[in-house]
Amino acid sequence: MKKLIALMLVLILASSFAACGKPAEEPAEDAGDSAQQEQSETAATPTIDKIKAAGKLVVGTSADFAPYEFHILDENGEDKIVGFDMDLAQAIADHIGVELEIKDMNFDSILIELQAGTVDLGIAGFSPDPERAETFDFSDIYYFGGQSFAILESNKDKYTSYEDFTGLQVAAQTGSIQADLLAENTPNASAVLLKTVPDVVMELVSGKVQGAFLETAILENYMKTYPEIIEMCPVEYDSEGSSVAIAKGNDDLLAVVNEVIAELLESGKMDEYVAAANEISDQAIA
Repeated sequence: MKKLIALMLVLILASSFAACGKPAEEPAEDAGDSAQQEQSETAATPTIDKIKAAGKLVVGTSADFAPYEFHILDENGEDKIVGFDMDLAQAIADHIGVELEIKDMNFDSILIELQAGTVDLGIAGFSPDPERAETFDFSDIYYFGGQSFAILESNKDKYTSYEDFTGLQVAAQTGSIQADLLAENTPNASAVLLKTVPDVVMELVSGKVQGAFLETAILENYMKTYPEIIEMCPVEYDSEGSSVAIAKGNDDLLAVVNEVIAELLESGKMDEYVAAANEISDQAIA
């Protein structure tokens, strides 16, 4: 009887140990972990797929830069952003098969918005200088322009070199290549950095500044309206072309942008965009 009882105790203990040794059930997936996984998968989704899913290409620009991008009143009296940069943006959106959404902002905010992911592309006559290229990718050049230093025609005999601007006021747009050119070429001048190109031009026309650094195409456009402005001299600059700015890592989007640019240059369509923008640039409104 004792042996039977002992055997029964052994079987009960063995059963208990087996229960204790059973692998624990997998814990339910934490909601936070699931969200992180979903976010990670979204981040890994190719940019083109995200744009197609959203149904729109969001482009950041600064529409005060005729003939690149500028405001006009259309035939219905409504404000519209046009220019050859915007034609390029539309061509890229059409190639992808989505709508184009333009976000107009201060020039120095575009790259910030691009890095934050609130815009897909920055198209505003960007020069792909090495400092910017450390943080952003740039497309192939789609337009070859130049840089100029402007003065009033009435001062053409008074100012003939950068040295003449020591202690004087010289203007450029904040965050632009022109601001860098100001610091490089007129380091002894008093720098006046302004938010928009029209502000720069108005300060020059009014005589509040004695010189201004401007994109050559922009200067030529303003000279039509303000003949009192002239180019004192062209400005030497290693990269005189314009590129599309793209956040780093978006290689699929970069490839598409370069494909569109190549097609537009080869077909001569880009030249048509530039010519058309120049024709209507005198309609630009502030």
